[in-house]
Amino acid sequence: MKYISTRNNCEPVDAAAAIAQGMVPDGGLFVPQNIPVLDAKDIAAMAGKSYQEIAKWILAQYLSDYTADEIADCVNGAYGAQFDTAEIAPLVKLNDKEYILELWHGPTAAFKDMALQLTPRLLVKAIEKLQLEKEVIILVATSGDTGKAALEGFKNVDGTRIIVFYPAHGVSKVQELQMVTTDGNNTTVVGVEGNFDDCQSAVKEIFADQALARRMAQAGYQFSSANSINWGRLLPQIVYYFAAYLSLVDKQAISYGEKIDFVVPTGNFGNILAAWYAGQMGLPVGQLVCASNKNRVLADFFATGVYDRRRDFYQTNSPSMDILISSNLERFLFAMTGNDGDKVAQWMKELQQDGCFTVDEETKNRMAQFVVGGAADETETLAMIQSCYAENQYLLDTHTAVALKVSREYRNNSGNDRIAVIDSTAHPCKFVASVMNALQQTQQSADELEQLNQLVALTGITQHKGLLNLDKKPVLHQQICAKEQISATVQQILGL
Repeated sequence: MKYISTRNNCEPVDAAAAIAQGMVPDGGLFVPQNIPVLDAKDIAAMAGKSYQEIAKWILAQYLSDYTADEIADCVNGAYGAQFDTAEIAPLVKLNDKEYILELWHGPTAAFKDMALQLTPRLLVKAIEKLQLEKEVIILVATSGDTGKAALEGFKNVDGTRIIVFYPAHGVSKVQELQMVTTDGNNTTVVGVEGNFDDCQSAVKEIFADQALARRMAQAGYQFSSANSINWGRLLPQIVYYFAAYLSLVDKQAISYGEKIDFVVPTGNFGNILAAWYAGQMGLPVGQLVCASNKNRVLADFFATGVYDRRRDFYQTNSPSMDILISSNLERFLFAMTGNDGDKVAQWMKELQQDGCFTVDEETKNRMAQFVVGGAADETETLAMIQSCYAENQYLLDTHTAVALKVSREYRNNSGNDRIAVIDSTAHPCKFVASVMNALQQTQQSADELEQLNQLVALTGITQHKGLLNLDKKPVLHQQICAKEQISATVQQILGL
């Protein structure tokens, strides 16, 4: 399996090179040259298999330069005792037509663990394969969850250093404490006076800075990424869509071949893109529902074909989705244009220069075959948390609530009665202030950590082990920088 650029600006490379580099040096993202198509009988035969077995099987389709033993070593190390359930990603039934896919049972209580427990292991193998003598510098822009998951995955990993940038006023208190209390001899966390898009854009510009790359090489460094712009981060996410479908088959909720819908709360488009890849591989996927919050740039795009980031940016109660520039959309557009890298490059240029681009009608119509968008505002999000808890005694976090609200609106409007699997991307306690507000607990403490105890007492929900005693851990990272100083800050940290 070879990997090519979404902008047709590099020669095909092996998986190890794509994972080690993170993104195409001259701009663009790595994608598989061909998407492997699996035989329906082979997929059906995986029903009842463990999450680890499914993961090894899927990864082998894309990592042809990794041996079976190398893949097994990575998978077994990634999905073990650090998860609080042997199922890894359990399905919870709300009713006959709605299932919640819980993706937050890893060490940081967010879906990012599903990939970021594996990505560092794939990267270490890539470094060995390529015989890189440079120290790999992992640059991460986060809207909240990726940062802690990446820090947890990469801390103390030999041959790597990780630097995380997050919006200093755009994450929950719990998310911030998770990051700034992270130990490890190779970790740095920096708050940014700006939003996630500022962080992400700066990181992408750093990757594209060839003069800086040369200075890095001279100093014995090489950049890579743990964001979903790195194929090694996106690939593991394909696995849980196969696992969810096969779990439904195993539970006899569906017969193999019956299509189901996946509903994904998304900002950067990586999580839902993984579901699209699963469908292209042969998984019986019906509709993909892209759920946005008040920052509804993706919902508007799929409705109109116009991607326009020239709009107000909102800090919402679902902060991990507070994004106006969705990097992984580039991969989807590349596929929707029949791998027209020149067209994609032009759109990305327009987005950067003008803040807007419009796809042609053919591309818009092709996208509509796979994805429909919808959005929920903050009030609707809180109402969904309240009603789901009242009806099902099931507690949603804010991002999952956005997805469930959009899913039900889509089903009501379309008449679609297929089973819908809704991605649950975070443990409710990560966004405790909003959840308590949704439950109309107006007298709760203003302190989020005290609210955690109150929520547990009110609902009986099990506190996630990754969120325990955050207030007792020392704050190890206190650096703040202006959004214009992100590149300079990286260089200062590295002594360049």
